[in-house]
Amino acid sequence: MIERLGFGAASIGNLYREVSDEQARAALAAAWDEGVRVYDTAPHYGLGLSERRLGDFLTNLPADEYTLSTKVGRLLVPNPDFTGKTDEANGFAVPDELVRRYDPSKSGVERSLGESLERMGVDVVDVAYLHDPDVYDLDAGISQGLPALVTLREQGVVSEVGIGVNSVDAALRAVNESDIDVVMIAGRYTLLEQPAAAELLPRCLERGVRVVTAAVFNSGLLATATRSASAHYNYGAVPDAVAARVDRLAQVCGAYDVTLPQAAIQFPLRHPAVSTVVVGTSRAAAVRENAEHLRAPIPEELWQELAALELIPVPVIAR
Repeated sequence: MIERLGFGAASIGNLYREVSDEQARAALAAAWDEGVRVYDTAPHYGLGLSERRLGDFLTNLPADEYTLSTKVGRLLVPNPDFTGKTDEANGFAVPDELVRRYDPSKSGVERSLGESLERMGVDVVDVAYLHDPDVYDLDAGISQGLPALVTLREQGVVSEVGIGVNSVDAALRAVNESDIDVVMIAGRYTLLEQPAAAELLPRCLERGVRVVTAAVFNSGLLATATRSASAHYNYGAVPDAVAARVDRLAQVCGAYDVTLPQAAIQFPLRHPAVSTVVVGTSRAAAVRENAEHLRAPIPEELWQELAALELIPVPVIAR
């Protein structure tokens, strides 16, 4: 069993391209076969498609053997202007029959979670995150959404509650101003960049808040042994300075017979605040590759050299 690698289910919600039911199920089956037992989804992913596919896969599996998380904050409501188009503006190749409506209120959070449970066909989820409040209204998210989740935790509806964001500042506010259990931070603590290392991770350690890292390949920049010419950075072109840093990382890793994706998956887990790395894909072969990356031996000397070159923070913390 792999306890520290999670399956991110955005891709099986038709992120960027259409994925068949069979392909999505094959990816999930590969994850289960590799021992992955952490599964993360959200209503946002494919306007509910990801949740439905994940729930359909998990339905006949023992619930006490996996950890399931979803997110609240975006309600899915009928699109009054639906004309047969797709949701490509939000990155998903699905019909835009529904639209997202931000609602961090107590009733909105309860409704969102209830609808997610119904879509997935499950009675409970283990973790519920407030999803991207910084995109809409962070103040309302912290003052309304997170307390609503805490109440659901106290009622035994969920085991853990947290926040899922791309912003270090938003995550830090949530840790300081609320009683959450977990932070999911995307793209901000990776082999390429570590802005979460300065304040967020130490504060999480102080408060006993565990950290789940996502987007550890930085939009694909670290997903291959050498930088792909087609890779993007933050959904756009790769700046020259970023490209040079990726190439330098690849060069140093290669000297130790380590690939970029191997180092990218394992690096965040070296920090004691980080419990899990969540990686998303809709390809079964890539799922198996990611599991292999996690298992690959990496000499301590590589981390020491990366730190000496100031490519990763000092000190390096081994687990």
